[in-house]
Amino acid sequence: MARFTDSIAVVTGASKGIGAGIAKRLAAEGAVVVVNYASSREGADLVVDRIVSAGGKAVAIAASVASEDDMARLFETVRERYGRVDVLVNNAGVYGFGPLETVSVPDFRRHYDTNVLGVLLATQAALALFPSSGGSVVNIGSVVSTLAPPGASVYVGTKGAVDAITRSLAKELAPRGIRVNGINPGFVITEGTVSGGLAGGEFETTTVASTPLRRAGQPEDIANAVAFLASHEASWITGECLLVAGGNGM
Repeated sequence: MARFTDSIAVVTGASKGIGAGIAKRLAAEGAVVVVNYASSREGADLVVDRIVSAGGKAVAIAASVASEDDMARLFETVRERYGRVDVLVNNAGVYGFGPLETVSVPDFRRHYDTNVLGVLLATQAALALFPSSGGSVVNIGSVVSTLAPPGASVYVGTKGAVDAITRSLAKELAPRGIRVNGINPGFVITEGTVSGGLAGGEFETTTVASTPLRRAGQPEDIANAVAFLASHEASWITGECLLVAGGNGM
């Protein structure tokens, strides 16, 4: 039996990359998936089309995780359509790299508003929609919170914050039966890493060479881990930040 039959799952930042992979995996296991996106309507519609073509159920809804009003509107729409949320995957995020000299206030705010505040706002807005039996929140962090590479201080800071928020919310929400866990991916081949020049070049070669399993990740690798942590199979796991990075970050 599919692990998420009749479940309602919301995946933020799901129009492409890791988020799209997570949305498709949860739908394949029976969930009705809300494919959230901030700007790429075309990408979100494509994800929905692929889910529906495979026999699943999904809908695309635009909303920025960095906006309190948008998150309220997103989850009000979910309440009106489905009445509840069983799984929330906080995947939406941005990243950028550069030395300390290039750090700017706008860049700092862009990273923290999406990567950190977005996790809090989405979870806050979803909270009232979890049933009395509880549910699952999975936050997508990054291996950089462990590796802390140079030239990435702002991005590293946001993902370190996500780890800490995950552990704190796990304790806070446990009495309500809501489990909160994190997935920290390593280098994954996505549209973003390809367009950003990280995939297919020296960065990928160097990263793979330092990865014990000697390959880059795929969105499906992350989706597999999310599906486990969000399922009843992980019913006694909360507050964990699981490295899914081919051995990197150990």
